[in-house]
Amino acid sequence: MIIHVVQPGETINSISEYYKIPVDRLILENGITNPGNLAIGQTIVIVQPETIYVVQAGDTLESIAEQHGTTTMELLRNNPYLSDREFMYVGETIVISYQTNKTRTIATSGYIFPYIDKSVLIKTLPFLSYLTIFNYRATSEGEIVSSDDDTELIQLAKTYCTAPMMFVTTMTGEGIINREVSFVILSNPSVQERLIDNALQILKMKGFYGINIYTESINYDNLNIFADFLERAAAIFHSEGFRVVITITPATNINTPNISFEKIDYSKLAEFVDGIIFSSYDWSRSYSYPNAIFPVNVLRELLNYMVSIIPPEKIFLGVTALGYDWTLPYVPGATEATIISYNSAVQIAAENGIPIQFNEAAQSPYFYYMDSDGILHVVWTKDARSFDARADLVEEYGLQGLSFWTVMKFDAQMWFVINNKYYIQKF
Repeated sequence: MIIHVVQPGETINSISEYYKIPVDRLILENGITNPGNLAIGQTIVIVQPETIYVVQAGDTLESIAEQHGTTTMELLRNNPYLSDREFMYVGETIVISYQTNKTRTIATSGYIFPYIDKSVLIKTLPFLSYLTIFNYRATSEGEIVSSDDDTELIQLAKTYCTAPMMFVTTMTGEGIINREVSFVILSNPSVQERLIDNALQILKMKGFYGINIYTESINYDNLNIFADFLERAAAIFHSEGFRVVITITPATNINTPNISFEKIDYSKLAEFVDGIIFSSYDWSRSYSYPNAIFPVNVLRELLNYMVSIIPPEKIFLGVTALGYDWTLPYVPGATEATIISYNSAVQIAAENGIPIQFNEAAQSPYFYYMDSDGILHVVWTKDARSFDARADLVEEYGLQGLSFWTVMKFDAQMWFVINNKYYIQKF
């Protein structure tokens, strides 16, 4: 796999000619939305096909997979655009396999809200081991409230050999944290019993594979209380055959140029669960200091600590594909950044003729631009180099896998990188 960084004067055609890969395939594989006006510094992932196949009359994905000793899931990962189709065209070329050096299988988890576009979900599911559905809120009485019917999503996940996970939190879909509810639950054993019982009923009724529990703001004061609750809950869920995962957002200071985190002893939680997702999402990130979103150098610092206290095979590294666009000058607590996709960021850079720069330590691209009102902006986002560096951490530290917040939109380049580095666990 080569990650090509667009240089001055290059076009999609010149890059295609140099690597001997058709233009249309470069665009499809990378999800390029600006092929006629590439931005300097934009990334394009180059992977040469190992085996290709020309579709014949009567072919199906199943018959092609059987003919080449592979799976339909692998074909869909290698040709995700096929998920948008009802059928294949006679004479079109699909990739059976790429020239890769995959060394191991990893687990991948993706968070969604119930209102996800089904076409996006169908395209994403071949890349996921677990689908975590953000739809269940715990109350101070131990009840569990869901906002939407997720039955179809659960069944769809199973169709693609992806394990659906029930995500339980006291947080609303808008990201409003209710610490008071969390405190009541953790301090009241009878509320905990009702909560566990209600969760168990939903797990069985809906056909979930397991449960993902998120407690906001784990700190030195409530760690032991949460550990006691988790021990009781996990014992019950495990006895019924359900997988138990917890999501933790490490306590961090993101309001200064130097991000730091608190070294809490999460080992007290690890022994009770099958996986711990250290997630890098934060709804309030849009009000934070303009900087790379959980840069690789900080992630290394985090992982160096975590693997010293937790078996690495239990750890999922959280990844977000989001970028942010801040207006300058930045005013703490007042300047709100706009969430932006990589393609949107590239479009801004291309339209303004601004080269995209890259911070090596953070492994994150960034650039400054002036809008039509004369206001200065700074954009920090992620590109193929960013995803490649974060995916490498899984191999380096021996982690269980990667968890993506969120997969509400399909990021072709991100999945192209992941698919060409690892095999994906399926059920």
